Amino acid sequence: MPDWTLTENGYAPAGTVPARDSVEALETAWRLEQLSEALADAQALLAKDDAGWARLGDVTAEETPEARKARVGRARLMAGANALIKRGLGLRIGYIWGQGVELSIRQDEDSPVDVNAVLQTFLDDPSNRATFTGADARERLEHTLGTDGELGLACDTDPVTGRVQVRRVPAEQITDRITDPEDAATVRFYRREFTVQPLNVDGTKGTAQTRVVWHPALGYTPPVGQRQPQIGCKPVRWDQPIRWVSVNRVGESWRGVGDVEAALPWAKASKEFLEQWALLMRALTRIAWRATSKGDKTQQTARQMQTAVSQDVVGGTAVMSPGQTLEAVPKTGATIDADSGRPLQMMVASALGVPVTMLLGDPGATGARAVAETLDQPTELEMGRRRRLWAEVMRDIVDHVIDAAVIGLRGPLRGTVVQQGDRRLVTLPEGASRTLVVAWPSWDSTSVDVLMKAIAAADGTDTVPPLVLLRLILQAFGVDDIDEIIKTVTDDQGRFVPPADVVAQARADADQDGQGL
Repeated sequence: MPDWTLTENGYAPAGTVPARDSVEALETAWRLEQLSEALADAQALLAKDDAGWARLGDVTAEETPEARKARVGRARLMAGANALIKRGLGLRIGYIWGQGVELSIRQDEDSPVDVNAVLQTFLDDPSNRATFTGADARERLEHTLGTDGELGLACDTDPVTGRVQVRRVPAEQITDRITDPEDAATVRFYRREFTVQPLNVDGTKGTAQTRVVWHPALGYTPPVGQRQPQIGCKPVRWDQPIRWVSVNRVGESWRGVGDVEAALPWAKASKEFLEQWALLMRALTRIAWRATSKGDKTQQTARQMQTAVSQDVVGGTAVMSPGQTLEAVPKTGATIDADSGRPLQMMVASALGVPVTMLLGDPGATGARAVAETLDQPTELEMGRRRRLWAEVMRDIVDHVIDAAVIGLRGPLRGTVVQQGDRRLVTLPEGASRTLVVAWPSWDSTSVDVLMKAIAAADGTDTVPPLVLLRLILQAFGVDDIDEIIKTVTDDQGRFVPPADVVAQARADADQDGQGL
């Protein structure tokens, strides 16, 4: 796809000069779009002929869309068909999302607006739980990073209510992007190309249609008067900004590489080794005994052995003459230990960032428990990096959710909006906070008793607010939906109300009414 630069009449392919007449400019852009699509179709046809081959000296082959799709296709296939890759991805997902995560807004008890309520509404939205905030959705997103290495998250925003619905955009649909002409690190637009197949009135499927749209990057919000409705005759969806997520990027490339990519050749080699080992063991078991005889008794002995094999009698008795012997075939030099393939499996574990003992589900040699515990800390650091990545993604999207709640005509929050360049700054009323707290459960196996003693010691300092102590206690016990529980012990102003006071007040009200408790 061509590069795009900013011109006086909007964005246009690099190296072209827009005509002064608008009709000629549109015709030129349309021709360029047709040529680009024709070139893409031709490259796709040529890629079929080059399947399984690579040109000598072609260092950019992996950057073509066809090569990228082929690479991702192999990774997806291996993730479901290869035991080591499937197990490794499952371990990574378990480390990162297995214990869940708690999201909340750090706000004071006297906050003028309830920002945390907006956050919890967004998290509990059924449409968002199915695609972004639910346990199954988070696992699928992490699995996608493991195989594809990249994905897009489109934030469909309602301009009236401020409701935000997150939708996953497959990486293969994102074909290009536009950056700031003076700052390549600032992304402004993403080009999305996808195929739709309409449904006819009679229930039959219509002709598939290819559509191209542009999405602004999340956070790119120029003034409304400067928002162009089209780029190269293709519409711009300003109501659906995209947050791009990519991992394992190489050099200056903005495209990601899946976590399993480095493990694929070693997983395939391990599979082939075990297949050959099983084939060898099967061949060796076909000849278990060797019979020898003297003179003219050789043919007679062979016929007797064939008869015994055909009868398939287990635990039978062989009656031999003094000149005949029956002995097991020695296989000492022909056997291969299955553990000889362990170095291949260790390479798979290294590529996926998990201990080989956990990848194989086998403690292995004596003392491997201590080794596994030693390897646990590097593994936690490896998975902690991915947790921090997802924390940044969630912060960016939650910031957009809060902004949309303020900007929406009937949004639930109030605040001020100031345009600063191509960014829109939303400020909440004084005293309100929008700081997102991402609480990941610890991998530490510290007992609840030890944690409670530490919390009690912190409470003894008289410096920790009651709501913070309650949150720490609930986290120590692994309670889900902590924010829902905290709501039951707070008043309308968000102040903590001890449960004992609630019971005492209820008793007093009942006694006053003459009913009693």
